[in-house]
Amino acid sequence: MEKRGIGKIAITLAIKSGDIDKLRAYYESKNYVIFKSQVGSMDAKKIVAAIETAALREDIIRENYHEEHAIYHAIIEALSGYCRGQVMLGEVLRSAGLTFTIVRGYLIEDDPSSGNWIAVVLYGQIGSPRKGFEHEAIGMGIQPI
Repeated sequence: MEKRGIGKIAITLAIKSGDIDKLRAYYESKNYVIFKSQVGSMDAKKIVAAIETAALREDIIRENYHEEHAIYHAIIEALSGYCRGQVMLGEVLRSAGLTFTIVRGYLIEDDPSSGNWIAVVLYGQIGSPRKGFEHEAIGMGIQPI
């Protein structure tokens, strides 16, 4: 089996439907910290806050400049991809309902020399706040800690 990067791990977990317990256990045995949840809003600030709060609450990052800075930039990078370059939602009548995954660990699976990184993946629906007027989108951000 080929070694995976932290981004591929985060994307796989984000797009997988249903139970991720087996995958989570496998990657946690390889020293990754994983969290998956959902958030929806027409306000990008609320999405950023929900993900950053989850990272702190789930002890993925600690309250210090380097770790908070890394998660913030990973979220903004992922949101930029998810929103296709324009991080605007409610301002342009777009809403987002998404699953987010946070993964912390080695950049390359089983390679401690690759350093400590954090990846955030956003996957879900984006579009007009009217049912049936949305489509899938995905964004990923990866930052060193």
